[in-house]
Amino acid sequence: MANDLFQREQDHGITEEHRDKAESARSDAEQFRRLAEEARELRDKHRDALETVRQEQEHLRSAAESARVAGEEARAAAERARDATMDAMHATAESLQATLEHMRVVEEMRRTLREIRDVNKLDNN
Repeated sequence: MANDLFQREQDHGITEEHRDKAESARSDAEQFRRLAEEARELRDKHRDALETVRQEQEHLRSAAESARVAGEEARAAAERARDATMDAMHATAESLQATLEHMRVVEEMRRTLREIRDVNKLDNN
């Protein structure tokens, strides 16, 4: 009987020890589960942040391409404007040259008319 009592006390101690170990293991498992969940949440946030960065980079690439195309169009428009300005300058120079020639002709006609008038005055006297 003393042996039985001793055996029961030993069994009770072993059972209590197993219970403590099991509780500790459950606690550790719960802690690991929470850590794993936090790691998943962080991974998801990181993935979302990377996707946001990727989308922003794509947006910036698109904006840069639009700016490049607009720059090319502006350069072409500036070239056309320069050509039109040069054409206008040449036309203006030609017009001024023609006006100068007309003025010379008019001046020559005035001289001729003065000479005719002077000759007529002499003939009348």
